[in-house]
Amino acid sequence: MKVLPLNPQREPEFWEYAYQDIPDYYFFILDMTHDRASTKILLAFNEQDRIKGMMMTYQERIVQLRGNFKAAKALLAQLDIENVEIQGLKEHEPLILEKFKKVKKALELMVLTLKKGEETPHTTRPVERLHSSDAEEIAALMNYADPEWWGEVTAKEIADEMQDRLWLGIRVDGQLVSIGGATVHDWGSCITTVATHEDHRNKGYATSVVSTLVDRILQKSGLVLIYVESDNAPAVHTYTKVGFNPYRRYFVARTEKTS
Repeated sequence: MKVLPLNPQREPEFWEYAYQDIPDYYFFILDMTHDRASTKILLAFNEQDRIKGMMMTYQERIVQLRGNFKAAKALLAQLDIENVEIQGLKEHEPLILEKFKKVKKALELMVLTLKKGEETPHTTRPVERLHSSDAEEIAALMNYADPEWWGEVTAKEIADEMQDRLWLGIRVDGQLVSIGGATVHDWGSCITTVATHEDHRNKGYATSVVSTLVDRILQKSGLVLIYVESDNAPAVHTYTKVGFNPYRRYFVARTEKTS
């Protein structure tokens, strides 16, 4: 297995390969399109010089690993960053755990997809568009809903990316209690965040937020993705109710430096 960095000569192959499976290569396409300077990609080729896997490093801290087992192993051998958040296919889990001896958090994610015409919206609550002035509340709700995963998210980060995201939410007595955020592009979109305050769950808020996000997204894009922890049955139920279908499973780990 030969591993080479992406270069201009190989770029047409990269794009053709990635666009054959947009759900699997969503973040490769997104980061190469919108922040190429922060994106590094390695390609794994077989003996016939065909791509069999890719690894993307974004901002030297987020790694996406794709491809067959042999390609993934060859790609990981080239990775020399210890403190990362890495996402690979479920079958890559033993390779990732072998590569990184200290894992702070690990989970299994599932990506679900929805194509235009498959949506079954259930909107029972008024949902509003959120803006940069709401960034503090968005960050606070994310920190509260999942402190392990979103505990380091800041209002500044959300405000800085507000123009590139669609944020919607539900308020009760003036308080933001349920939110959803998405990246929206004509070639494919992704709902990246869904969170509801514990005191306001099981009331249909998340279903309303996701339904409204899907409606807004499908006005521009024919494909929507959403990620969910595989064992989060209530969330999976909510998303499938709106029309999402399971697509693929991933292993995700946050690693620490070995000392």
